[in-house]
Amino acid sequence: MFSEGETMFSLNNKVAVITGGGSGIGRAISVLFAKQGAVVHIFELTEETASEALEEISAAGHRGFAHACDVSDQRQVLNLAEKIGRIDILVNNAGIAHVGRADNTSESDFMRVFDVNVKGAYNCLYAVVPRMKDNGGVILNMASIAALVGITDRFAYSMSKGAVHAMTLSVARDYLHDRIRCNSISPARVHTPFVDGFIAKNYPGQEQEIFEKLSKSQPAGRMGTPDEVAALALYLCSDEAAFITGCDYPIDGGFVKLNN
Repeated sequence: MFSEGETMFSLNNKVAVITGGGSGIGRAISVLFAKQGAVVHIFELTEETASEALEEISAAGHRGFAHACDVSDQRQVLNLAEKIGRIDILVNNAGIAHVGRADNTSESDFMRVFDVNVKGAYNCLYAVVPRMKDNGGVILNMASIAALVGITDRFAYSMSKGAVHAMTLSVARDYLHDRIRCNSISPARVHTPFVDGFIAKNYPGQEQEIFEKLSKSQPAGRMGTPDEVAALALYLCSDEAAFITGCDYPIDGGFVKLNN
């Protein structure tokens, strides 16, 4: 039971690192976590990328910081983790997409996706897990429905998200007795500026047609919103989810189970 005046899903006195936290899903998570009381540290390629998220956080009277960081560079990640100090929550959200099949995905494109989506998540785990061992902590990895079902023309991306899903299970098992929880979220298509740019780049002149096609491919008939994903992330990173670890949560408008 909650005592009088106690707020559910509070992150008061928590320090949260959110990679890719300056835009899209990451921005929604950063803003919501700050609203719930966390001190938010956003990792982005440039500090400017996180400026709008920080402005929104500051305007609401909350605390947030931006750090320029290439998550594929382990030294950069280690240095920032040391600078921040105590870390209670890690959200591995940074990621890139790719369109292609096994026979037309170049080695350079394959490795680019691997370096950001897989190695980037590993680098953050490598840097942050030791800092959680004394006091416990929560890790949330952003996977994808591409880790659970076959998605056309997403070979490298699916590979990377399958790895993220597997790392989630491994970390949850290995650090259970250190009071470190690790879960993942597997979104289907979520409407973000990234999606709009992705469609414009890969389907020029067909933007509206492709947007509608992608939206209707989900049984719910629409794309998800960043705020919907952020709400799930908040629950999984809050004390209310203390009994949950080693789980993946599709947030997909019915895509995985209902798309027959």
